[in-house]
Amino acid sequence: MARLFHVPLSPFCRKVRLSLAEKKIEVELVEERYWEASADFLRRNPAGKVPVLRIDGVTLTESAAICEYLEETRPEPSLIPSDPAARFEVRRLVGWFDDKFHSEVTSKLLYERVNKKVMGQGFPDSRNVKDGAKAIKFHLDYMAWLLDQRRWLAGDVMTLADFAAAAHFSALDYISDVDWNRSQNVKDWYAKIKSRPAFRSILADQIPGFPPPRHYNDLDF
Repeated sequence: MARLFHVPLSPFCRKVRLSLAEKKIEVELVEERYWEASADFLRRNPAGKVPVLRIDGVTLTESAAICEYLEETRPEPSLIPSDPAARFEVRRLVGWFDDKFHSEVTSKLLYERVNKKVMGQGFPDSRNVKDGAKAIKFHLDYMAWLLDQRRWLAGDVMTLADFAAAAHFSALDYISDVDWNRSQNVKDWYAKIKSRPAFRSILADQIPGFPPPRHYNDLDF
């Protein structure tokens, strides 16, 4: 069985978990306190980051590279289209959420509100929280614009781009930092992806000291 070293609310780990689940790959989840930089963990990934996936006798790191490996070795169901232009759009949006969205929103809301406390790094920086709360409005509006033209974020079928976005939004939704009333299109998109079987283990996550809001695992939120 595959083994994934992860942190429950990490959007990068969640993206990999969603890909594994969608492809029906059984995996053992091992929570890793990566910030403690244990010798065992650093042997698995000298970069000291999660996720780390052990599969097929090899150890894989970096969430985007892991998802590409899964796509190449387990191509069904496909999460990255075969058409070059469509592949580009999926990769562009994965980069958008894992880079721009993470820098402007996730790192300023989730990391300030949760990670600092879990890691014993002090109290949230109120300026960062305000900046993140402002920035997420822009991203919600951008997603709404995309979904005005498309059934899913990258086109007419669900792709890794949707999982990348949903990984970030599900983590933020756990701490009630998403205004779902801002866009019905985005809310409908999240309801569709949240109802997939691949999402079940994520919606069951519980972080000690941080109970999720009542709507978190409600498919009819």
